Amino acid sequence: MREPAKTEDAAFEILLVEDDPADAGLAKRALKDGKIVCRVNHVRDGVEALAFLMREGSFADAPRPDLVLLDLNMPRLDGRGVLEAMKGNDELKSIPVVILTTSDVDRDVNASYLLGANSFITKPMDMDAFFEAIRSVEEYWFRVVRLPR
Repeated sequence: MREPAKTEDAAFEILLVEDDPADAGLAKRALKDGKIVCRVNHVRDGVEALAFLMREGSFADAPRPDLVLLDLNMPRLDGRGVLEAMKGNDELKSIPVVILTTSDVDRDVNASYLLGANSFITKPMDMDAFFEAIRSVEEYWFRVVRLPR
């Protein structure tokens, strides 16, 4: 098991793609309170997510994320569209994507994995359970597995 980054300069980069301000705030708080140093970049929909990932417009200096936390149901472009675009792009397809959504429908789970999602998590309704789910994601992706660089 490798040691996680300890300094702000060596922090892991997370792109949080979430249109619900309350869920985004909870996720950011859980990641901030976690044991691993992460910088969380937040965008509100799929159009902004792709601009961030492609470093377009106001996101020209955006860092490459080590992990994307992606909601499925968003305005303008949903998570399925973002996932499909990412996994169809040679520059982006190696970035792990965790679907973090309120959906627990088998159709959404199956479609997400077919499009290339690395994990699918249904957002717990209980705040403590939500925090635990986010911390588990952080622990798994930044302590247990080895990410591409």
